[in-house]
Amino acid sequence: MTDTIPTSHENGEADDVVARVLARAETRSGVRTFGAAQALQDASTTAGADSDGDQWDREDRQALRRVPGLSTELEDVTEVEYRQLRLENVVLVGVYPQGEQEDAENSLRELAALAETAGAIVLDAVLQRRPHPDPATYLGSGKAQELRDLVAAVGADTVIADTELAPSQRRALEDVVKVKVIDRTTVILDIFSQHAKSREGKAQVELAQLEYLLPRLRGWGDSMSRQAGGQVGAGGAGMGSRGPGETKIELDRRRIRTKMALLRRQIRDFAPAREAKRAERTRNTIPSVAIAGYTNAGKSSLLNRLTSAGVLVENALFATLDATVRRSETVDGRVFTLTDTVGFVRNLPHQLVEAFRSTLEEVAGADVVLHVVDAAHPDPASQLATVRDVMAEAGARDAHEIVVFNKADLIDADDRMVLRGLVPNAMFVSSRTGEGIDELRTAVEAALPLPAVEVHALVPYDRGDLVSAAHDSGLIISEGHEEGGTALHAHVSARLAAELAPFLR
Repeated sequence: MTDTIPTSHENGEADDVVARVLARAETRSGVRTFGAAQALQDASTTAGADSDGDQWDREDRQALRRVPGLSTELEDVTEVEYRQLRLENVVLVGVYPQGEQEDAENSLRELAALAETAGAIVLDAVLQRRPHPDPATYLGSGKAQELRDLVAAVGADTVIADTELAPSQRRALEDVVKVKVIDRTTVILDIFSQHAKSREGKAQVELAQLEYLLPRLRGWGDSMSRQAGGQVGAGGAGMGSRGPGETKIELDRRRIRTKMALLRRQIRDFAPAREAKRAERTRNTIPSVAIAGYTNAGKSSLLNRLTSAGVLVENALFATLDATVRRSETVDGRVFTLTDTVGFVRNLPHQLVEAFRSTLEEVAGADVVLHVVDAAHPDPASQLATVRDVMAEAGARDAHEIVVFNKADLIDADDRMVLRGLVPNAMFVSSRTGEGIDELRTAVEAALPLPAVEVHALVPYDRGDLVSAAHDSGLIISEGHEEGGTALHAHVSARLAAELAPFLR
């Protein structure tokens, strides 16, 4: 059974890209362009807060925008400097077994949001119920023919599969539908390549792309070189030219493997810098708080609310790729760090595991993890499960977890009751309106670990540096001024306690 997803062309509608389509499983015809994907917010709910800063990064990212209705084909050589990137028109396709229709629909909504983030217009979507994807054409020969007719009817130029396709499936499906066929992994890699900013992020994304590309290289007929053999050799070159030769595709594979080895060495060289920064914070016993969660859950907006960091905030999936660390202080003056991390996603491609390495390290080494969940998402339970699975693999099982349902301004009281039943001790906040931010800040400060050593000391007035260090990294219980110096009762780190040892009472 194939379900065709009809939707509206009006941009002002708040309906998601796939919702109305998926709600009418019995509909067999009627194809129209649909609006914004449900995983993305509409324009009325994405206004940035005053704490978001100037957002120069976002302005730079949006400097080159794709536009509809313009051809990318070169018709006049004089137009080459004035061409703009064309929005791709795509059709989504997915396969699900019996009893998993709801999960398949949510996954398709997420794929629509991924496609829009990558720069595409989703025209239609197709879901097929079958036990397993067809090993040849993913959908089966008959449904592949129907997909070809649908693609021709809506004028699409790309088909996106909701799961990772084998190279043979991709080629066979392209032969049938006569347009470009890509899969979910390709879309995610494309988004990563667009949003990567740091040298480490760019290297990790390039490595992931090459790992994905290596088994999917294709030869293109005349680009294949002939084997050198026989009397005439290769092209009549004669002696010295005979041998097994190397085809063009083999040469490409060898170059890709060489490039991958170089990138792996570069990525290994980045690790000591991260470890040095983390070791410095550990040596100074600075507690760390990691903000983790699903993509587009509002982690960067929450960081801006808590610290006025001014990091990039965008209504897009994987807007943040590089971990951002910001300094913050508690009410009593203790210093701690807040780390914004890249969001997770269901069915994370294995090629991107290395690209998430720095994020996983930050989450695993954090004292407190703010697990941010999109309260307005249609399936918040799957977000919770996905992120917790990744955190468990990263070794963050023992970290103190605070579940935060963000975007609380977009849900009603009934939804809150449902979410409260999901996580009884969760907190509800809104990065947009500021609701619950003060309560969250109080909860984070209460969850921070206390310094290990309790000291009673009389610090001479000429050692004010020790008193200042106790204020920065320790917890002051009481402080007074006596004739011999500053009477200090505090919880401090073992390192600072050793420096205060000569002045202990």
